[in-house]
Amino acid sequence: MFLVNAPALFNAVTTAAELRIFHFLADRPSAEFTEILEHAGIPAHQLRVLLQAVCTTGLLERKDGKYSNSRVAQDLLASDAEDSWSHIMIGWKEVYYPAFAQMTTALRAGRNTALDSYPGDEPTLYQRLSRNPELEAVFHRAMSAFTLRSVDGLVGRPEFGSVRHLLDVGGGDGTTSLRLVANHPGLTSTIFDMPSVSGLTDEDAAAAFPDRVRLHAGDIFQDEFPSGADAVLFSHVLEIFSEEQIVGMMKKAYDALPDGGKIFVYGYNVSDDETSGIFGARLGLYFNVLASGQGMAYPARDYEAWLKLAGFKDVDTVTGLPYEHGLSMGTK
Repeated sequence: MFLVNAPALFNAVTTAAELRIFHFLADRPSAEFTEILEHAGIPAHQLRVLLQAVCTTGLLERKDGKYSNSRVAQDLLASDAEDSWSHIMIGWKEVYYPAFAQMTTALRAGRNTALDSYPGDEPTLYQRLSRNPELEAVFHRAMSAFTLRSVDGLVGRPEFGSVRHLLDVGGGDGTTSLRLVANHPGLTSTIFDMPSVSGLTDEDAAAAFPDRVRLHAGDIFQDEFPSGADAVLFSHVLEIFSEEQIVGMMKKAYDALPDGGKIFVYGYNVSDDETSGIFGARLGLYFNVLASGQGMAYPARDYEAWLKLAGFKDVDTVTGLPYEHGLSMGTK
């Protein structure tokens, strides 16, 4: 029952977030309808319908005619923190979920047909979003927020305690590298990505961690990986690509590492029998319908097989990390 009504209820909750109703109730719990009406600025009947819908999800509570946030809404939706679920849900509403109406067409065609609604001829969503800076900002805010939600499962891992110089391939805006060096005082990190993707400058990195985070501009497909690191990290990078592309990048990591160097692959894993993983299921569908037309939240056994194919030894995966994540590792 919840599943068949979920699309409407998801949009109702996200609309409440866009209207900052959760923020308002964080400051004024047990608010009257008229107070919320004055804040929200939408017609009274439409607000009545919206509040009823959000109450059915359990995220708003109504007692004696007054409205309050639930504990979950208060914790996850009622702030502007960088990791707020409000950012995530708005990004999914604006970018991810409209594309899913194209699912049957895209899967039949074997390509990401939902991308056709975005101007341009580039093959991926990430490239075409550059033509719409406002929507691109919404998208990256959502991605960054969700990364922050899951990154603690990575940055606290003891395996990084022995790493001295990390190459963060596709490290984007530095969210992961900055937190890794904060948690591991002996670690330095080089972010290897295209400048237009990262949005991070050397000055940004230096201001946060002088001499410990730096940038190396380049194309992760076309360019060789920089040498000098004793570990390579792919965090939320490989799942969007095909097996051939993934093995190719793993081999480039192998070539860039010294003997004894480590590789880390962090991201979503569906179960090995491919029957569970709600977050992974959504991600795989999004990739194939909109983002790139390929990739999925591969099971850990796939990454392990590909690491061995690239030449790595002592391959293993830490499972059960937050939001269906796993950390696959190997040694050169």
